[in-house]
Amino acid sequence: MEIKYSKKKDLLTVFLCGELDEYSAKYVRESLDGLLDENLTSKKVVFDLSEVSFMDSTGIGLLIGRYKKLKNFSIPTYITGAGVATEKVIELAGLYSIMPKY
Repeated sequence: MEIKYSKKKDLLTVFLCGELDEYSAKYVRESLDGLLDENLTSKKVVFDLSEVSFMDSTGIGLLIGRYKKLKNFSIPTYITGAGVATEKVIELAGLYSIMPKY
């Protein structure tokens, strides 16, 4: 799993690349928490999942955890670019109800 990001004005876009599963969760969680802590002045955060090749329930839990963290700072969180398989997992989990499509 690789994590890239782009900061333009008040928008932080986080690009997740690879498999978002139990194996990668600890690394992703630690990396994202550090990145988010450094960018708490952002007005919105978008998670770009266009390069995610696989995501399971661990990935859903990881995204929900980052959503809760950002919600404490009143920073809205969005998802963009989910592929067909990832989109299905997101829809089944109801994740779009708290993290809308961007």
